[in-house]
Amino acid sequence: MKSFCRRCLSVLLVCLMMSLLLACDMAEDENKVTDIKSPSTEPAADIDQDAVSMKVEKIKGVLEKYYMGDIDYDKAMEGIYAGMINSLGDPYTVYFSAEQYQEFSLTTNGNYAGVGSTVTTNSDGNVEFVKPFKNGPAYNAGILPGDILCEIDGENALGEEIDSVVAKIRGEAGTSVNIKIYRPKDSEYYNMTVVRDNVEEPTIEYEMLEGDIGYILCTEFDKVTEKQYLDAVDDLTVKGMKALIIDLRDNPGGMLTTVTSMLDRILPKGKLLIYMEDKNGKREEYFSQSSKTVDVPIAVLINGNSASASEVFAGCLQDYGVATLIGTKSFGKGIVQSLIPLGDGSAIKVTTSKYFSPLGRNIHGVGFEPDIKVELDKELKTMIEIPKDQDNQLQTAVNFLKEKIQ
Repeated sequence: MKSFCRRCLSVLLVCLMMSLLLACDMAEDENKVTDIKSPSTEPAADIDQDAVSMKVEKIKGVLEKYYMGDIDYDKAMEGIYAGMINSLGDPYTVYFSAEQYQEFSLTTNGNYAGVGSTVTTNSDGNVEFVKPFKNGPAYNAGILPGDILCEIDGENALGEEIDSVVAKIRGEAGTSVNIKIYRPKDSEYYNMTVVRDNVEEPTIEYEMLEGDIGYILCTEFDKVTEKQYLDAVDDLTVKGMKALIIDLRDNPGGMLTTVTSMLDRILPKGKLLIYMEDKNGKREEYFSQSSKTVDVPIAVLINGNSASASEVFAGCLQDYGVATLIGTKSFGKGIVQSLIPLGDGSAIKVTTSKYFSPLGRNIHGVGFEPDIKVELDKELKTMIEIPKDQDNQLQTAVNFLKEKIQ
């Protein structure tokens, strides 16, 4: 029992020391990764270790005396660690068990086994399907944009943290996951069985539209996105692109290093792309490094699901007057999380700073307003793939750019 208590206290104290450990060098993302090689395990001044140990012993004693089922103390400890993080009330600060952390890490690589759909947390705090990938498992099962995830294999998913939900949906290719969804447009619940498959997320799609207007759809800012995007811009440039539309609708964000590299291809060398400030006012700045620019009129499409890294991208170009934002107000996530491994395979994703656009705008909880507001036609909102000639937001951008290049 004492060993159990010591193990609980050890990790709890490591969690409390996170703010002191954030001085370590960080690499990677709005989900940054900070390596902690020798975390302090000195007792925190405001933790009464004896009281915690005594309480845990009492709980253990009650469970062993009265609880009818088996007790998994490894699972119990994971619950203690997660509970401490949940007590902060920050939906973006999350504890990952070793298994959850491994699953989460797959996301940023753009390759994983799962159901094949982007998801978001909606205004009610529930996980909502945004865009099932064409011919992917979710698509084939009949899941539509706007469907709300209610249960996973009989377990409640409503109100659950999105990373935890995503980890449960994922699994080995060929295995099945039973989900229950609520479809608002029908006011009906549906039970579905989805067969997982290997998914390589198509983060960039592009083509040349009429009038030599380039179109790039970016669904997430993952590791694979940067090269796909740069190749798309170069190819469209070679083909004589006179204007460019970058579609960030329903893009939930991703890696900060990816979005800054993409901005670097558009803006002149030496431009401030974004800066971040932590709780102590320490400022970290990112500047464009490349001499390559995109010297054509640009429109960026955004909506209420354009979040985080999408807002970094759109806000930066709006600040410099390089692009016109078209669509509806963005999601409003202006804070940065750092991934901090704890040395035993587990990790904490913790909110460490706020980000600001070049003009000093932080839009957390507010969002960026488009320069031209256009609501997507209602009948298009549950379509997985909207024909471009029917997409009223896209057509607004096309017509706007045609006037610019005349």
